[in-house]
Amino acid sequence: MPVRSSFRASYQKTKKRTQQKVREFLDRRPHRSFQRTRRRDYSRSLQLPGYVSFTLQVNKKVWRLRKTFLLLAAVYILLTVVLVGLGSQQAYSSLAETLRETGAEVFEGNWGQIGQAGLLFASLASSGLTGTLTEAQQIYAGLLVLLTWLTTVWILRHSLAGHTVKLRDALYNAGSPIVSTFLVGLVLAVQLLPLAIAIIGYAAASASGLLDGGIEAMLFWLTAGLLAVLSLYWITSTFVALVIVTLPGMYPLRALRSAGDIVVGRRLRILLRIVWMTAAVVVAWALILIPFILLDGGLKQLWPAIEPVPIIPTVLLALGTLSIIWTASYIYLLYRKVVEDDAQPA
Repeated sequence: MPVRSSFRASYQKTKKRTQQKVREFLDRRPHRSFQRTRRRDYSRSLQLPGYVSFTLQVNKKVWRLRKTFLLLAAVYILLTVVLVGLGSQQAYSSLAETLRETGAEVFEGNWGQIGQAGLLFASLASSGLTGTLTEAQQIYAGLLVLLTWLTTVWILRHSLAGHTVKLRDALYNAGSPIVSTFLVGLVLAVQLLPLAIAIIGYAAASASGLLDGGIEAMLFWLTAGLLAVLSLYWITSTFVALVIVTLPGMYPLRALRSAGDIVVGRRLRILLRIVWMTAAVVVAWALILIPFILLDGGLKQLWPAIEPVPIIPTVLLALGTLSIIWTASYIYLLYRKVVEDDAQPA
């Protein structure tokens, strides 16, 4: 009898705690499935600078800390070369030669060189030059990306707090939440699965001629669009969670919950900022990499002896490193803007 009574009391306590958490969750999230949500229930303030203005603010902050960030990039590049390896110059040369042969009939004159460089840029940005990595190399690459992200956030957080920032301190102290960040990163990878399925489906449908027209093509684009929207809806809050999880004593699930609370009523506006950030990175890559591709081709035509020098693989690694640092800075400063807006009195 005492055992049954103890079990009943434990059950009632757990039930009340669960009901309390559900009520708190519903209070924080005004949306209900299959019910109309009125604007007054979900409209929230979000005063942010314009897209270009905020990007310039991020650039200004990164520029102020350029010495620290350049040292961080140098450390990351060195560790990547040692642990993962540099992109293959032979693979780049083969790709460039293939594009020159196939593009000779399409492009002419100077515009042809620019067109070939554009195609080469697209191939490099999509596939890279590292080939198939071993399991150990993949683990090292993932850890280095996480550590670069964490170190960037640590530097920005302490810099905005008015502290003197040294890269040595950042490298020693920034890695403490790496396990929590890794778990949130896994959640992000899972959330991108619908988008990956849509991309794989597009490749298969394009090869089979399903997209030539008709009801089948319409249904495919509708399904692919819904899968892409689902991934974008999920990852908006997860990007914010990647910053929140770096706070001392923060757990992954709590970070995901807090990020979800922050983006409620603002998801589309924050998503548009992330899309803008992605577009800015792509444009920056094009503006930097295409001239380097043209320069590399010209120099190696003048001096064939420097053909083995891995100019483009090195530029690719440097661009990738700087992109991680700039992206982490953008997301962190965006998160700070949202939190500051919440802190202002209504």
